[in-house]
Amino acid sequence: MKKRVLGILALAMAIMMLFAACSGSTSMTMGTGGSSGTYYAFGGVLGQYITNEAGIQTTVVSTDGSKANIQGIDAGDYQLATVQSDVMAYAWAGTSSFAEDGVVDSFRVVGGLYAEAVQLITMDPAIQTVADLAGKAVSIGAPGSGVYFNAIDVLGAAGLTEEDIDAQYQSFADSTEALIDGKIDAAFIVAGAPTPAITQLMTSADAYLVPIDGEIAEACMASCPYYTALAIPAGTYPGQDADVMTLTVKATLIVSADASEDDVYNLTAAIFDNIDAIKAEHGKGAELSIENATSGMTAPFHAGAAKYYAEKGVTVESK
Repeated sequence: MKKRVLGILALAMAIMMLFAACSGSTSMTMGTGGSSGTYYAFGGVLGQYITNEAGIQTTVVSTDGSKANIQGIDAGDYQLATVQSDVMAYAWAGTSSFAEDGVVDSFRVVGGLYAEAVQLITMDPAIQTVADLAGKAVSIGAPGSGVYFNAIDVLGAAGLTEEDIDAQYQSFADSTEALIDGKIDAAFIVAGAPTPAITQLMTSADAYLVPIDGEIAEACMASCPYYTALAIPAGTYPGQDADVMTLTVKATLIVSADASEDDVYNLTAAIFDNIDAIKAEHGKGAELSIENATSGMTAPFHAGAAKYYAEKGVTVESK
């Protein structure tokens, strides 16, 4: 009888192990951004490939963006997240939006994804330059968010401070609604272009992008090395007939430092071995590359990601 019971238990354990192997033994929650932004949409595509190709059940959730995502990983609520490269730098160094929180080092880099454009959108024909925002009602993102600090950097480069404008602290969706309702004059939106919220606005209203270029762009890049110049090509948005120069930071995928090397290797491969397929599902997939993934990072890579890139001939700093 005893042998029979042990045999049944062994069979049950074998079935459970087989089920775990087939269904994937790891699950991860990915923090992204607002539901009308690029993080959420592109994160959904990446989550599908991580689930299907790496066998890691990935749940993609809408969040308040970069800082909330880093805090969520630190708290154990998320295991993956998309963040702005500048906010990641703040967290690793304990500066700017993380000055009060202090250093957060519970995450590691998986790879850079795509350029995030600092987009200044308005419906006011009197606003042609950043300097024209003086005295205007301007949405600059949630306090302490990546958008907020990007807006402060750009305003400062134009000789303006937060006190020189009527600052509003709104999400992408709220900003576009407020523009239509005439409650604000302009809004900073930092996301991959085309950004759904801006596309929707420019489809239904006479809105346009204000360039961030010349001395303003040069001042930002000189003081903050994570900014680079970017041209948003003509036709990116409805009614956009010419290229618009602006600045960009990089959307970056990060992972909990506690994630296993095998899991992170597999999820990295699930993304970068399937670039063409991902590109067919979302335009931002066109910017995925090993070079883009491994350049300009201000925090160390996870060992699993580093192993994958090493196989592609690229050495990155890991910890």
